[in-house]
Amino acid sequence: MSGYRISRSRLADVLFAVAVGAVVLIAAAFDSDTTAVDYGLIAVSSAALAFHRASPQAVLAVSTVAGSAYVLHAHPGPAASLPVFVAVLVAARAGHRGYAAGATMVFLAAYIPTGPTTHDVVERTSLLAGWFLCAVITGMADRNWQAYLRQTEQRALEAERTREEAALRRAGEERLRIARELHDSLTHSISIVKLQAGVAVHLARKRGEEVPAALLAIQDASSEAMRELRSTLEVLRSDEPTGTPALLVERARAAGLAADLKVTGEVRPLPATLDRAVYRIVQEALTNAARHAGPAKVVVQLAYDTDELTISVTDDGTADPARPPKPGVGLTGMRERVTALAGTLHAAPRPEGGFEVRACLPLGEAG
Repeated sequence: MSGYRISRSRLADVLFAVAVGAVVLIAAAFDSDTTAVDYGLIAVSSAALAFHRASPQAVLAVSTVAGSAYVLHAHPGPAASLPVFVAVLVAARAGHRGYAAGATMVFLAAYIPTGPTTHDVVERTSLLAGWFLCAVITGMADRNWQAYLRQTEQRALEAERTREEAALRRAGEERLRIARELHDSLTHSISIVKLQAGVAVHLARKRGEEVPAALLAIQDASSEAMRELRSTLEVLRSDEPTGTPALLVERARAAGLAADLKVTGEVRPLPATLDRAVYRIVQEALTNAARHAGPAKVVVQLAYDTDELTISVTDDGTADPARPPKPGVGLTGMRERVTALAGTLHAAPRPEGGFEVRACLPLGEAG
């Protein structure tokens, strides 16, 4: 696409040079004294304009020399100044104001002797001087306008970046506030419940009494609530990944889960948002497998395709397709992450038994 735009720009420059040259050649054709040398000088002065984007200074020099030689040799009308006029305009627009003014002086000095009378010399030279002055001023004004547009765009981008940083900072502060509130309001209460239940179980066993099932359930539930709360607080305090999927698999193995990692395709660096989502999906899927799959084997697979990354976490645990689980906070958050990245998520028991989490995330602009 970029090469196509460059070709179109080059074609437009060539057509522009041809148009300028055609105007001067037509004007020269009405002069019976025009020679082949004059036509050649016109062609050189005009053809140089085709390269004004790449080298405006060189174009200015070639057009000025060829144009000056032409007016000194043929003594044409004002139309002969058109290629030099355009070259001066382009040079001034590119910021070469001194070169543009110098070229104007050189061409006007060559044009002065072409008038048959003093009155014609003054009139035609003044007219051309006004044209060239307008060209220099127009080029400078256009350059300043382009610089202003670039600065405005830069300020807009900077303002957008500042807004994004402020939003992220506010979100981080809100997460920390929620974490503090949860810690202060829930952790203490749950700890008391867990402690009291543990003391009651201990005393019952010490006296040789049968421990009530409800008391054991309270003790287990409070312990599970404490673990869940700690996990939630960790997420709230830091939403950034603290490792890689490979490290998550290693941690799962160290915790006693039979986990394995498979990576296919060409591994490539991922944008921060996508990398964070991959980490959280694998983390949540492994956590669910450790809690609900029982003594199962878990396989984590990352498949890199040309424009898509597929994350698959499967286990051969106790999940039954006839009794699909109700989506909890973990699966809901996982689906929200995938949807925000224009991806798809499938999380359900497998027909052959066990559970599968499969997320497909685009790697292109949508990701």
